[in-house]
This record gives sequence, C-alpha cells and structure tokens, in this order.
Amino acid sequence: MSDGGEQPLVKIRMILPANVRHRSGGNIYNARLAEALRAQGAEVSICTLDGGWPSGTAGDRSRFAAALAGEGQAIYIVDGLIASGAPTEIETAITAGRRVWVLLHVPPSADDPLGTRALRAATGLLCTGSRTAEAARSLGLGDVHLATPGVDRPTRPGPRGAAAAAHFIMVGALLPNKDQIFFVDALARIKDLAWTAALVGSTKADPSYAAAVQERILRNGLEKRVKTTGELSGPALEDQWNWADLSLLISHSESFGMVVQESLAHGIPVVVRKGTGAVEALGAHGAGEAIDLSAGIGSLEKFLRRWLSDAALREGWQSAAEAASSVLPRWEDTAREVLRAVVAS
Repeated sequence: MSDGGEQPLVKIRMILPANVRHRSGGNIYNARLAEALRAQGAEVSICTLDGGWPSGTAGDRSRFAAALAGEGQAIYIVDGLIASGAPTEIETAITAGRRVWVLLHVPPSADDPLGTRALRAATGLLCTGSRTAEAARSLGLGDVHLATPGVDRPTRPGPRGAAAAAHFIMVGALLPNKDQIFFVDALARIKDLAWTAALVGSTKADPSYAAAVQERILRNGLEKRVKTTGELSGPALEDQWNWADLSLLISHSESFGMVVQESLAHGIPVVVRKGTGAVEALGAHGAGEAIDLSAGIGSLEKFLRRWLSDAALREGWQSAAEAASSVLPRWEDTAREVLRAVVAS
C-alpha cells in the first residue's frame, strides 16, 4: 500500500486457474479481489494457468513453477485449485525465499494428503468462508486467515410495484450440485399458484445436466413459466435481479455462497439449504431462511406455498433484505483483510 510515496508498494502476483470457464463463485471472487487490492494501492499482476487442475500434468506443474519464479514478485497468491496439486513447486518456492499464500475457496480434506502437503508448505492460507478456515485449522495448518467475500455497492432498483406473479431466481451454473432439477420438480407441484422463475447460469459447464434440466421443464409443462437464460453478466444480469422477488440457492454443498450476498445487496431475500456454507452468507439479517430439504421435494413445495400465500412474510423479508444491503461487507474490506495478512508475513 502506498501513502504519499512514504510506504513501499506492495507487489502481488495472483496465479489463477483458467480451466474453470463458466461464471463461478471462485472466478468472481478472484477478479473482485484483484480489483479491490489495486484500489487499496497494491500492484497486482495476474497469471492464469490452463491445465488439468487440480491434478495437473507434469507440464502444468512446470508452468506453475515458472510462474512462481517470474518477475521477482514479493508476494504470491495462488488459487487452491492449482496449489492443491503442486506441493513440490510450492515447497521449492518457499525454500527460495518466496512468500506463497494459498487462496482456499473450499474446505481442505484429510483424505487429500497431496493437497494437505501443499497447504502445509505455504506461507499461509486465505480462506473465503468460516467452514473452510475451520477445516484448515482442524488439520493443524498454520497461519489461517479469513477473507470472506464482499459485495459491490448496493444497487438501488426502482420500485418493483405489484406484479401479477411472484418471480423466483436461481443464479448459478446448471450443475448437479446446484440441483436445479429439484427446484423445477417442486415448482411443478405449485402450478395452481401465480409465479414465474428464471434459472440464470451457464448451460455449458455440464451440458448433459443442462439438457436434463430443460427436459424436466418441458416434461412438467413449465416452459412458459420457467426460463433458462444461460450465463449473464452486466446489465442483463442486473435486469434479472430487478425482476426477482425471491432468490434460491439449494446446492447440496457450498463453502460460502457468494450469490446469497449478491442477492441481499440487491435487496432480494434468499432461501438456502440448511447445513451448507450458504447459511453463513445468509447471516442473521432476517432476510430469508435456511430450510431442511432432507425430506425431499415436498419440503420445498411446502415452503414455496407458505411464502407465496403469506404477504406479511414476504414483506418482512423484503424489508430485511433492503436493510441488509446497506450493512454487508464491501470488497474493499476483503482486500484490507488480505493485505493485513500477506504484508505481515
């Protein structure tokens, strides 16, 4: 960080995977963090590495080793998807006197000895959620820091007015873990109520699952009420947020769930699956609920019927979400936490 030229410029090289090509939480976090670090005065260069991460080939690891050796950067932040498959390269860089921090988006596992070895060799770990940080500490890994995602400055859409039908939104690539089919099957049980829905996310991350989602929409006769938009960003995504009345993230597993905070930043309440890391992102704002879906589709159907029929519940959640949008952490807060950690190392 610089202060009128009195403090030395912090130079950071971020080494990120290029083989996750859809709009993922990890990719968004990495991009927003880089922008926020620059805004805090750090000089940030980005090196993207294609390859078969997290395992990687010998050639992939050789390119990673070259990235760690390049340009004499003082501090390296390496995405965990790369780091977990390359412990030797990290150990070599550390021996050469380099500071190598690993940015962990998902909890490490004791069943991955190669990954654990890589994390143990690193200067320290930057964890994007409490579950990830707790898992790292439980493995005895040192210098663990929490760097939860921020949000952009809250968007202030115009008044939504009284729509004829409530609009649900589910933002995320069409993937089995996100369980869009479960959602579609629940919607098929509430055809008697007024609603529409949008599934916003890449259909190319897993084309076979995306095709299965579309087939289920057609089978249930929902093609006029449930739309798959593909991956969106910028104004097109903002338009989708501005239409939404309720956001859902019912993934089987989430280390955090950045889209939950994005929903709240837009003043939209959220429903998440109980027992996942998305509960942390939802927080205690009163702007949604973590629901138990272990009983099957009927549990989601029951919830959706309750929400659609209870005007007081909808209005209370809406007000709480609008209030939450003003108090959520910003990306500059995330950047400050990261700089505090890596500069002190």
